[in-house]
Amino acid sequence: MAVMTGHGVGHPATPGDADRERGVGRGEDARTGALMMPLWGGLVHRIEAERAMPVFRRDPAFIERQLATVTRLTRLFSPTVRGLEHLPEHGPVLVVGNHSCLFYMPDAWVVALALIRRRGLDQPAYALAYDLLLSIPGVGPVLRRLGAIPAGGREAELALEQGAALLVYPGGDLEACRPWRERNRIDLAGHKGFVRLALRTGVPVVPVVAHGSHDAVVVLSRGDRLARALGLTRLRINVFPILLGPLGVTSILTPPLPLPSAVTVEFLPPLDWSVDGTAASDDEVLVDRRYDEIISVMQSALDRLHAEHPHPVSRGVVNLLRHGGRTEEPMP
Repeated sequence: MAVMTGHGVGHPATPGDADRERGVGRGEDARTGALMMPLWGGLVHRIEAERAMPVFRRDPAFIERQLATVTRLTRLFSPTVRGLEHLPEHGPVLVVGNHSCLFYMPDAWVVALALIRRRGLDQPAYALAYDLLLSIPGVGPVLRRLGAIPAGGREAELALEQGAALLVYPGGDLEACRPWRERNRIDLAGHKGFVRLALRTGVPVVPVVAHGSHDAVVVLSRGDRLARALGLTRLRINVFPILLGPLGVTSILTPPLPLPSAVTVEFLPPLDWSVDGTAASDDEVLVDRRYDEIISVMQSALDRLHAEHPHPVSRGVVNLLRHGGRTEEPMP
């Protein structure tokens, strides 16, 4: 049931790799980041220690005890779920979603609840999570019991070998913190590890698209330059978002509460990439083609949902006043 951002699937990224991708190591940002690095050193060691712990610690009984609470919390967003019949009831499946609404991510919790309704608690289900979250005392153990596993390495492949449903949000923090003007755009941030994973394992890929979730916060800027200046990229954190709240401009340090935007989640028909063969995971041209394919499919669905419900915040407010968060369209 865990639902957290996964920055990638495949080999774990090193701090040096992240720096090169984001341009760290040059000029003022690099010098400032180096000055801040002593503050992050302990976190780096904690992440390494967490990676040495057992990977799979999902606890179905614990999850069952949380279901009522999570369901009540998601009612703030008047959730509607469609297309759940496209999610296989059994066997391994890679579920790929668009990531929204900072760390609140109401759509991800709605997806997790839908996945449980479709497949039950006894079947394994995991979500890729950023390993820093898993290393935070009091937070990491809870996420592990909910089914979170680290993004990167072989953990994802091992989960699929167990016949699990694996939920991944490839866009990570870059997509979850995209500016307000880009709230209706799919942005997987160029992360293609999930494509290679699907090709290697031959499992069906089910895109799941959420609309309305990113309307719940007003992100003015990702703050990616600020993240580099603070040295956060050495922890594979690429953003330090600047937000607009009721009291004016603020940052991720004092985020405003999310607006009661109506969230619609739609599972799309599975994509069968097994016809490409397992060797296709090493074919960059084919990987790019499949990556472009899933973005196109997801963007078309998001465009359709936006055309259907262009004002999810006002829709959510009206629904709360009329129905107390219960949607007129019952969730399956």
